[in-house]
Amino acid sequence: RRTAATLDSLATLIYTSGTLGRPKGCELTHGNFVGLSENAIAAVSEVFTPGAKTIMFLPLAHVFARFISVLAVAAGVRMGHTPDIKNLLPDLQSFQPTFILAVPRVFEKVYNSAVTKADTDGRGKIFTAAAETAIAWSAAHDDGGKPALGLRLRHRLFDALVYRKLRAAMGGQIRYAVSGGGPLGPRLGHFFHGIGLLVLEGYGLTETTAPISVNTPSLIKIGTVGAPLPGNAVRIADDGEILAKGVCVMRGYYNLPELQAETFTDGWFHTGDIGELDPDGFITITGRKKEIIVTAGGKNVAPAQLEDQIRADALVSQVVVVGEGRPFIAALVTLDEEALPGWLERHGQPAMGLAEAAGHQLVREHVQSVIERANSSVSKAEAIKAFRVVPTDFTEESGHLTPSLKVKRAKVMTDFGDVVEEIYSAPKPTAV
Repeated sequence: RRTAATLDSLATLIYTSGTLGRPKGCELTHGNFVGLSENAIAAVSEVFTPGAKTIMFLPLAHVFARFISVLAVAAGVRMGHTPDIKNLLPDLQSFQPTFILAVPRVFEKVYNSAVTKADTDGRGKIFTAAAETAIAWSAAHDDGGKPALGLRLRHRLFDALVYRKLRAAMGGQIRYAVSGGGPLGPRLGHFFHGIGLLVLEGYGLTETTAPISVNTPSLIKIGTVGAPLPGNAVRIADDGEILAKGVCVMRGYYNLPELQAETFTDGWFHTGDIGELDPDGFITITGRKKEIIVTAGGKNVAPAQLEDQIRADALVSQVVVVGEGRPFIAALVTLDEEALPGWLERHGQPAMGLAEAAGHQLVREHVQSVIERANSSVSKAEAIKAFRVVPTDFTEESGHLTPSLKVKRAKVMTDFGDVVEEIYSAPKPTAV
């Protein structure tokens, strides 16, 4: 059986996460994995040096984890496994990986945990200054630039005071991280680069055996998802949808011939994502085609642009922007159960659970300020006019998150439809 397999033979069926509906089985071949692994190793050779090792905490049912498992064998990378992301920091310190792979929510949690710890220790102002310095230092390197002398000196100071400790907390040997499964955002990308951890953001789907594109240490634009890997090709359709072709693309959907015909046009796979391709070949993702909200006034709104900014706050766990066919944009917000106790203590409030905190005036005022900051980056028609803090978090266990920590919008809308209806049946808001 083993000798009978060819590059065109089916290697595995991996099901999509089903954020918007029923999961679909993707037929991935040995050629998908072998060809893509070889090309990725060549493109990101700086990461896969002798002695390289990584730790896997993504579920192996996820295509990103499956692909990296094959790539690690091909590249001779030592791989450790941890069953629970809650043990991630101790495991990082024990295993001391040279690079890690994660979804954006993990990087958000690492940053927010650092903010929370600094605030609790009375070093919040120092950490804020260190974070802003890291971001400015990294941004100054864009397009081959160089930080000014004063910025270099501040960066050196904060490296001794803050950044070195953050790197040590992650094992002390990490130089690179690969992020996929959703948008990371330029601010977080610059922050981690500034502290000495270069995050290589990439883009792909289950249907593309994970990576279509990725930034590399020598070819990077923070805020983009990189250029297509060798053997892959990308173009943008007239409606802004990203189309992909090449060694990464699956053989087809399992037992879904009608969907197969809808998804491919002249050999190009319709990703369902909206994006842009710059003159240098770097891709920027602006939204998911099926997630685009069209309001009653005909305004198209990409929810990710607002959600990513709001979710970056330490107190916020998840956010879902709503408004399809409605007169204005609104949002459902959940609180971070781990961050809540420290936040309440720092604000002189008694301990309380998620349900009570959801209705607490000070909590609501904080969430409102976070939303107002996010609103400043979009037009008035796209801005969130009303929100509700729901009394429970969205988790994988509750069925509202996928294994890669993406929100299952359809499930949220089903379970919290009454909350959404309550928002729109209330008197029309004039502001958040």
